[in-house]
Amino acid sequence: MEIRIDSGLPRIPHKKHWQFCVGSAHALMALRTDYTRQLKFIHDTLGIQRVRFHGIFCDDMRTVNDLSSQLDVPGAEAFSEYNFNACGVAYDNVLSAGMKPLVELSFMPEKLALKEEGRPVKGGFFYRPNIVPPADYSKWREYLQAFVRFLIHRYGVEEVRTWLFEVWNEPDLPFVFWNGTRDEYFRLYAESARAIKDVDAQIRVGGPSTSSSKWISSFVKYCRENGVPVDFVTTHQYAGDPLGGVEDQGDEEGQAGGFEAWQARLRQAEETLKGVDEKTFLAGYRAVTPDKSETTDIPDDLFRRNAARACEQAQGLPLYYTEWNENAIFSAYTNDTRKVAAYDVKMALAVADHVTGSSIWCFSDIFEELHPFPQEFHGGFGMITQNGIPKPVYHAMKLLADAPDARVDLGAEALDGEIGAAAFEGDGETHVILFRQKMKNLDLPKEEAVIRLACASKPESVTVRRIDEDHGNPLKLWEDMGRPDALNRSEVEALKEKSAVRPEEWPFTWEDGVLTVRAELGVNDVYGFVIK
Repeated sequence: MEIRIDSGLPRIPHKKHWQFCVGSAHALMALRTDYTRQLKFIHDTLGIQRVRFHGIFCDDMRTVNDLSSQLDVPGAEAFSEYNFNACGVAYDNVLSAGMKPLVELSFMPEKLALKEEGRPVKGGFFYRPNIVPPADYSKWREYLQAFVRFLIHRYGVEEVRTWLFEVWNEPDLPFVFWNGTRDEYFRLYAESARAIKDVDAQIRVGGPSTSSSKWISSFVKYCRENGVPVDFVTTHQYAGDPLGGVEDQGDEEGQAGGFEAWQARLRQAEETLKGVDEKTFLAGYRAVTPDKSETTDIPDDLFRRNAARACEQAQGLPLYYTEWNENAIFSAYTNDTRKVAAYDVKMALAVADHVTGSSIWCFSDIFEELHPFPQEFHGGFGMITQNGIPKPVYHAMKLLADAPDARVDLGAEALDGEIGAAAFEGDGETHVILFRQKMKNLDLPKEEAVIRLACASKPESVTVRRIDEDHGNPLKLWEDMGRPDALNRSEVEALKEKSAVRPEEWPFTWEDGVLTVRAELGVNDVYGFVIK
């Protein structure tokens, strides 16, 4: 591939929409010091401004309590309290890291949850969230308003107005996050939005926080036809998501699966496990939840296509992708590889014109949605490991963060091929990012990419930061160590040092006012050039 950059190409803003927010583990993890330290590192080095996590109302945050939990006697349940102190500590930690919370209002406290025969209350995750509607909407409204008043008292109304409040998480996924219908979610949204606005009309509220860009048109229609406040639209998208598509490409409800489908998966898992030789939790989990991005042909432009459609369906409301990444499969081996780096760079550039802001899922492997694995590299969603070792995707997003604010418009074709490119200008420098993105980690011969930059005088230098098999690849170094479950501090620091991505001088030629730089890229390599 040849990339030509000359003065006649348009310059457009470099929209760093992914700096809007980043995802993380559920709320209890935000009480940890290592979480807070890593969050500050992400803010300081990548410029990300907000963080979003599940479960601020989960029972492990103990926001609703009554005396019956201590005294098993009739009438004890009448003696109750709200306690949002743990929520406050979580948000204190977020603010101390220099960030703001994107408040996901989830999940239902057990004391408020609907108990209905045939409707499971708890979701199938490690921390067992309650995923049903409230039993009594008047009590839910009272609880939610008490929470908002607590925040205003603790942080001040002007501060809280700078936050965003998102109602629930992926209500289109039954048994996983919401055991209810779409209409029941719409009611939950309406009751929640109105309750919050009754406390302060300037606090921003939105939804529907669906997976795979679903429910947006029906959600916006519902809100507008029923006078329900909505300040923004949120949804999610993963390339490796087995539930992909927008709602008019699916069934009427836009939901997939259910309890029966989940039970069928469990029966299949029993047979699968019989053929697994390595008897570790991680090996077993990977066997029953295979990485579909490696086994099936998944299109690499699903996010771009769905974001364009979602932007239209939002009808002028701000559109936030509050979760996105290459893979929705937790523990997938490729989550720790540069495949995620190449994909995330490509999509960050490709959807920039369609989204108001976005949030990569997620910033750290301090994460226990399904299981807190002991292995440093276990296929977690994080940009850094649980001990803070940057993965290839972190280094790739650092290239985008460091790029100047003026982007050279290379045309759509620059992102359409297997080898893609983006160029940026500012402060007397030209930055060029090259990537060879494929949805499967295939062992293929390297391919050459050529950069030709028109410049009146010979540049002082060309440097490159490489993310490939031998640069920015701590997974390989960890495997060379024998894949230890636990690392001590010196081992962590050694891995950071050996896998650091540093600028290197790179050869170039300059003739007749044209600079030429050549590079050979392996599959999912990412190279960032700086020309001075």
